[in-house]
Amino acid sequence: MDHGGHGTTMDLPPFTLSRALEFSPDAFFVVGCLLALALYGWGVVRLRSRGDGWSPGRTVAFVLGVLSVALMMCTGLNDYGMVMFSVHMVQHMVISMVSPILLLLGAPVTLALRALPVAGRGRKGPRELLLAVLHSRVVRFVSHPVFTIPLFIASLYGLYFTPLFDFLMESKPGHIAMMVHFLTVGLVFFWPIMGVDPGPHRPGYLMRMLELFAGMPFHAFFGIALMMASEPMVRAYENPPASLGIDALSDQNAAGGIAWAFSEIPSVLVLIALVYQWYRSDQRQAKRSDRAADRDGDKELAAYNAYLASLQARGQ
Repeated sequence: MDHGGHGTTMDLPPFTLSRALEFSPDAFFVVGCLLALALYGWGVVRLRSRGDGWSPGRTVAFVLGVLSVALMMCTGLNDYGMVMFSVHMVQHMVISMVSPILLLLGAPVTLALRALPVAGRGRKGPRELLLAVLHSRVVRFVSHPVFTIPLFIASLYGLYFTPLFDFLMESKPGHIAMMVHFLTVGLVFFWPIMGVDPGPHRPGYLMRMLELFAGMPFHAFFGIALMMASEPMVRAYENPPASLGIDALSDQNAAGGIAWAFSEIPSVLVLIALVYQWYRSDQRQAKRSDRAADRDGDKELAAYNAYLASLQARGQ
């Protein structure tokens, strides 16, 4: 069966959800997902073994993030994504916009910094190396909005509408490399916006919202462009296998609708998370102010009352 005119043969039955969800072992992503879960689990166990707590919500978010990657890349969806633009777009949107948000809500960097042992004086262990990377010039540059927002946009227009996409789609390793790129771009884009893990850029909550909405409209425009096209725009999906019973243009329109819808869903999720963090930050600040007032006996309030009394005395 010819795939998109590139000469790649794939014998796929008509698309059904049950077949798509069948396990499809892909060594790279299987190993990566298992390793991520193992390392995260080790960190949580290490913290609890010494009496430190770790939020169960963060653990659930991280596990769901890893499972979302496994669902997209370690099941039959990956095979169908090679020949169906709509399935590929589901993979792209989940991998680049849902999985990164869930993984970052799990705060893996914070967990690593708390779980890794501190090296002795004058020595550098894994924890010290991680801190050095976080404060490096490279990380400072790649996590800056001047870099992350254009990268996020270029991953759409600079990939799908250039020959690079067709080149990567000629082989399964190329498709996998593309998905790794999407996951990396999503993590880099959402990392400073989420603000859960430490990083060189910690903008205020309002600025984070502006960064979020600066990138999301381009996803919507991209989806609309695919939906309004009168002919297939991506050569890799011009000739879907006949056994799938799909039309290339209809499949492209469906892919555009998926891209458009996913520009809204992650925005709402991140916005809810930011509002909640903002609320928690205000609550912590209020508690710190109350504790400071208790320690100094409300000196600031007493000074203000004395000032008002002096004004009243002058008036009399």
